[in-house]
Amino acid sequence: MSLEKRLVEAALANPVNRAVLEGLRDLRLPDAWLASGCIFQPVWNVLTGRAPQHGIHDYDVFYFDPDTSYAAEDTVIRACAERFAGLDAEIQVRNQARVHLWYPEKYGRPYPPLADAAEALTRFLSPCCAVALRLTDAGYRLAAPFGLDDLFALTMRPNPRTTGPRDQYEAKAARWKSMWPEITVMPWAD
Repeated sequence: MSLEKRLVEAALANPVNRAVLEGLRDLRLPDAWLASGCIFQPVWNVLTGRAPQHGIHDYDVFYFDPDTSYAAEDTVIRACAERFAGLDAEIQVRNQARVHLWYPEKYGRPYPPLADAAEALTRFLSPCCAVALRLTDAGYRLAAPFGLDDLFALTMRPNPRTTGPRDQYEAKAARWKSMWPEITVMPWAD
């Protein structure tokens, strides 16, 4: 079985992922993806014999709407909150077209505008977590700009395309290592 099929199978073993992916398809949000921890952590859980939802903190929904107003994003956040109200999960919804507007103030570094939601994955702190799924009428689609080798090798390494923030990488590494002691964490290179 291909790594892509194994990832989809592991992600869908978590019923919350399945519900969110179906909900996003039904909501028809522009360029919407379920991304990061809720997608890659079930893979680690399958590989290490843990329950599919082990360690998942939240569910990141990315979408891309050229309307970068807070009001437009808030409307989508509310629609998702209503749609996913019955799930016992924290769903975080963010318009990736807006990230460049708030990121510099929050993290003290520039963040050039993105062309689409999946491009955000190229700026993640580690390639192993730069994965996203979406459900279309034609089936599941995967975005993984760095491939899946690090993910399936249980390896966390700094993204060569980003410069940090280093403290955020180290905090994630410490949390993930405590949840999955089997992973290999590569140090941040200065």
